Amino acid sequence: MMSPRAVYTVWGVSLVVSVVVLVVVAVLLELIRRTARDIQTTVGDIWTAGKSVANNTIHIALLHRTNFFGGRILDAATGILGAASAIRAHAQQCPRCPSCAARR
Repeated sequence: MMSPRAVYTVWGVSLVVSVVVLVVVAVLLELIRRTARDIQTTVGDIWTAGKSVANNTIHIALLHRTNFFGGRILDAATGILGAASAIRAHAQQCPRCPSCAARR
């Protein structure tokens, strides 16, 4: 049989060990909570970036269409430049030729 002093010693050591375990568990739970919050924040950032990428990807088809029409505009501008150059060349050599005066 144990003496009362030994019982109190075992009881006291058990309480101290329990408190230490409780503190360790509380610290570990807090670390888990912080990690979970960081993960949630990171996942939110990834979600936002993913939505932006998806939104930009949708517009790729519009870029192809813009390039198509840009090419057509460039072709038309090239034609206008050629016609303007021809007019300038004609005006430099013929200020009022008969065929030009007859068209007026």
